Amino acid sequence: MNLPARSLGRRSVLAGALAGAGALLAGCGSYGVDPGADGETGTVVYWLWESAQLPAYQQCALDFQKLNPDIEIKIEQFGWDDYWNKLFTSFVGNSAPDVFANHTARYGEFAQRGLIVPIDEQVAAAGIDLDAYVAGTADLWVGSDGKRYGLPKDFDAVGLYYNEDMVADAGLSRDDLWNLDWNPDDGGSYEKVIARLTIDRNGKRGDEPGFDKGKIATYGLGLNSSGGYVGQTEWSYLVMTTGWTYMDKKAWGTKFYYDDPRFQQTVSWWRGLIDKGFMPPLSFTEGGSQDQQMQAGRYAMCSEGSWTANTYSTLKGVKIGLAPTPVGPVGHRACMQNSLADSISTSSQVKGAAWKWAAYLGSEAAQSVVAEAGVVMPALKSTNAASKTSLGKTGLDVSAYTDQIDQHTTFPYPAVLQSTEITTTMQSAMDNVMAFNAEPSSLTATNRKLDALFT
Repeated sequence: MNLPARSLGRRSVLAGALAGAGALLAGCGSYGVDPGADGETGTVVYWLWESAQLPAYQQCALDFQKLNPDIEIKIEQFGWDDYWNKLFTSFVGNSAPDVFANHTARYGEFAQRGLIVPIDEQVAAAGIDLDAYVAGTADLWVGSDGKRYGLPKDFDAVGLYYNEDMVADAGLSRDDLWNLDWNPDDGGSYEKVIARLTIDRNGKRGDEPGFDKGKIATYGLGLNSSGGYVGQTEWSYLVMTTGWTYMDKKAWGTKFYYDDPRFQQTVSWWRGLIDKGFMPPLSFTEGGSQDQQMQAGRYAMCSEGSWTANTYSTLKGVKIGLAPTPVGPVGHRACMQNSLADSISTSSQVKGAAWKWAAYLGSEAAQSVVAEAGVVMPALKSTNAASKTSLGKTGLDVSAYTDQIDQHTTFPYPAVLQSTEITTTMQSAMDNVMAFNAEPSSLTATNRKLDALFT
């Protein structure tokens, strides 16, 4: 989902931001949106949240300005924790950036309130080939109204980072990690590996007699957060191998399936790792991000997104390997695929110039620069080779990510309307379940609340 690592659960941060966003966005609807203007020249203000990508986009801006000397690109970067609140506030004050990095979790509500403009006519006029992007990424940016609100700029997948020395010390190999299987009953070989990698303070492993689950030195599997309604790096790669789906449509659904036994059984198994001492309690996520815990030796393995490859590969004093997610009951792996895009604010006074910049960021010229930076994987297929080469320099086998794309085992990010309410409702419900304050079966009642939003 292209979210940065944080010391707090990342979706907890997002949920906190969204809790105050509902009223702000409602205000936009109440007071109207500045229609802006179609200026072709001038200054285009561009916002993004990822500091690691800033140098690449600064270079893109320089290249763009050489081609368009009558347009100045002013880039402003804000950390993830502040980004969305600043954006919501700017919408209310009609001071939004002309173009901004947008997320599939958010744009549906922005589009519904008229805060961003569709770009279908511009895409058609420019003759942009949407099939040139990695399969599925362009579809993610078609809203519930059937209109397009962005060109995909990157794509991501989920995999398993592991401490190579810890794996070797446990008597395991790379092949063991690359051939994992899982089921919600006994966890398959995935749970066996997690148990084997877990070590208590007396040196006993999770699969050995005398193991003390109350005194853990190294957890076999890390924990990012409870996952909220998406669970992108937490549980989505497991439950989607059971045949379960989030809702009645791939995107913009109105009936949800968190009451499905397959979902609740998966959550029950996943939570059970905490009870067994193989995964830390939810409160542990407040003590540091997963990469920090990996570097400190507290986690032997964790599930994470491809956008963190550079972070994990540069951990000092730790040799990190990368493996794909396990094969599940349906007979293959499953991996959420997401893509960011740049959206144009309705209130922009220079929408003509803003479109030129947004289109440039979706072009091979810009995405080649991003590919060479080796921070994320650009969405244009023509840049994939360069991206693999750059990311390969990290020492990680990124085919753990890209194979899922090539083998068609990915599924799209579940974009929804009413995202503020859904995010906060499911975040609270999942937090309670993972903190053992509620049972997985309580998600049936939560599901009814979500369905009621659309009735």
